[in-house]
Amino acid sequence: MATKETNLVRRVSVKAANKNIQAFSSGDTVNVFVKVKEGEKERVQLYKGIVTKIQGSGAQKTFTVRKISAGVGVERTFPFASPALDKVEVVNIGKVRRSKLYYLRALEGKAAKIESELVSSADKAE
Repeated sequence: MATKETNLVRRVSVKAANKNIQAFSSGDTVNVFVKVKEGEKERVQLYKGIVTKIQGSGAQKTFTVRKISAGVGVERTFPFASPALDKVEVVNIGKVRRSKLYYLRALEGKAAKIESELVSSADKAE
């Protein structure tokens, strides 16, 4: 009976993956298009930054994006399964040796830059 219950939990918790999310990893620079509801209207807002971490698995999988806004570092966490995500595009592929980039919080200016490879249009088509 225990296997039936776990299968039910697994079926409920596993949600269809968002098809508009490209594969990315920590250190990549991404454009996250977020649906914002203002009163009756809904619009799409761009949030561009570096992926500092990816955590969780299944329906609870999330990723955190860090950007500098008016000289202040801002981090925002997005669930992969969120209906508020319109799409995620990879801009640059970062060369990093860690999966969690917490050290970026202490760095400023050019020191906070990550060495990267530009994503070509051929890579985006795949």
